[in-house]
Amino acid sequence: MTHAACATSALILVDVQPDFMPGGALACHEGDAIIEGIDQLLRQHRFRHVVATQDWHPAGHISFASSHPGHAPFDEIELYGQPQTLWPEHCVQGTTGAELHPAIDWSALDAVIRKGTDPAVDSYSGFRENHGPGESRPRTGLAGWLRERGVDEVVVCGLAREVCVLWTAQDALALGFRARMLWDLTRPVTPASDAATRATLPASGIVLA
Repeated sequence: MTHAACATSALILVDVQPDFMPGGALACHEGDAIIEGIDQLLRQHRFRHVVATQDWHPAGHISFASSHPGHAPFDEIELYGQPQTLWPEHCVQGTTGAELHPAIDWSALDAVIRKGTDPAVDSYSGFRENHGPGESRPRTGLAGWLRERGVDEVVVCGLAREVCVLWTAQDALALGFRARMLWDLTRPVTPASDAATRATLPASGIVLA
């Protein structure tokens, strides 16, 4: 990537948190394998702007299976007319599992976008919430923050590849940004999803980097 490209690019690090690592509450497959690469990337200072997203759920969040009696983690229900996967309790506000991963030097960060903070609405993307009662995917403010700084391209990595990373890249495109995904610095909840994710990227206009 050239310096000229970086001048208008922002790196978005999606949900690099202990609860998404092996041994965590909602472990991604080999999620810890991206830590060293992300730490090295941040130390290279290749991007003018760096943003991290952070799952930050209140206890009893609507996306938790424990909030729906009779359901188990990974069940799917309908919520606000849309499909909703029910997750194990994870990234609860103030817990160590919800922190940005301590093995990474985060000093290059310009901003942190906390998402999933509304107990009644889930939020995968760094740009918009999933759905809401009577609402059309409310925005987090990230798009405006990036535009104010002249950013026209986002480079996305983190966890999980087929969920929050993909949704963030897709929303970036929908909101007028170019989008790249650093595949090697992402990991899925389950590797079985990788073929579908790879097919989705070019169909969506996301560049695989």
